[in-house]
Amino acid sequence: MKIANYFNKDNILLNLEASGKSDAIKKLALLLVGSKKIIDFDQFLQDVFDREQLKTTGIGDQIAIPHARSDAVEDFVIAFGRIPQGMDFDSLDNKPAKLIFLMGTPANKGINNYLQILAYLTRILNKEDFRKDLLAAKSTGEIIEVFKKIEE
Repeated sequence: MKIANYFNKDNILLNLEASGKSDAIKKLALLLVGSKKIIDFDQFLQDVFDREQLKTTGIGDQIAIPHARSDAVEDFVIAFGRIPQGMDFDSLDNKPAKLIFLMGTPANKGINNYLQILAYLTRILNKEDFRKDLLAAKSTGEIIEVFKKIEE
């Protein structure tokens, strides 16, 4: 699976401005409103917030991956937002998150695919140079190219 294939200029926000974690999630979710893969936007958003209540998705190293398996999603969706100044995301390392990935996947497609995608994204985000390139990218096209480069 190549995550770069799921990105386009409409689901990337280079300068995400939000008043807090919930607002950041909402703004990223709004990038996915036009996606035909989301059946029920409000339910998807609620599912993400419900998942966030279980345990923080601020995984550390300036990364947060709010996500949910949801009956409101027909196929995998992803949105990316960058917060240059960082935001408190209740991260495991107590550092602000700058790279936020919102993901949704169908609840009925089984957990294996979902966990593989999450593990794969986490694995490539563990690479410091990759994170630096995402932070330095000046356009949505550059973000996509950074993903394509690491996924070659």
